[in-house]
Amino acid sequence: MTGALLLRGMIVGVIAGLCAYVFAFIFGEPQVDLAIAFQTAVSGGADEGLPAVSRQTQAGIGLAVGLVGYGAAVGGIFALVFALTYGRLCAVRARGMAALLGLAAFVSTALVPQLKYPANPPAVGLAETIAARTTLFFLMLVLSVICMAVTVLIARRLWRERGGWSASIIAGTVFFGLTATSFLALPSVNEMPPGFDPAVLWNFRVSSLGIHVVLWLILGLGFGAVAERLLEGRQVRRPAAV
Repeated sequence: MTGALLLRGMIVGVIAGLCAYVFAFIFGEPQVDLAIAFQTAVSGGADEGLPAVSRQTQAGIGLAVGLVGYGAAVGGIFALVFALTYGRLCAVRARGMAALLGLAAFVSTALVPQLKYPANPPAVGLAETIAARTTLFFLMLVLSVICMAVTVLIARRLWRERGGWSASIIAGTVFFGLTATSFLALPSVNEMPPGFDPAVLWNFRVSSLGIHVVLWLILGLGFGAVAERLLEGRQVRRPAAV
């Protein structure tokens, strides 16, 4: 059964990656082009040599392969986590469980890390701080996932004692407190160059977060649908006989 879930998760992940690519190509790539134009203008149009990969390839097949591969990998991991937690955390059907896992994954792996260290287009950020900024981002990512795991365990325990409503409120408060502490503990980074259009930066960051919204929305809902059919059968869609 786990193998069947893994295969379905990867297939749904590929579909989610394709949809995320379409979103990124429409909304994200124009902001990248504007950032590159600013970078070229600041450098005075100096010829820095031909890039190893053309801009057209980067925005086309390169971006598509990257997001589809990422979607397949994330879909497989998501399916394994679903197989581990289904029927163990709470009494929720497959579709609801997948939706909850997708929401938790989006918040912990995309929303929280990008609120602290949002994505930057070309020309934003110093070249000599790339390694440090990357380390800080992944550290925030790990802390966010740990905070979410602790929150889920607390919610699971309180669910039996106080009910779903109280457990959700308390667990949400715990998650907010833990992530706020992580935000304060890690240093902030602001390396926006003078003269850069803030609208381009804002639009790029929104589109970057939107890619994750599309990916996790399709993965959570789509995988829930196929997992429900596999695990619970078609009878869940039929009204009970009276």
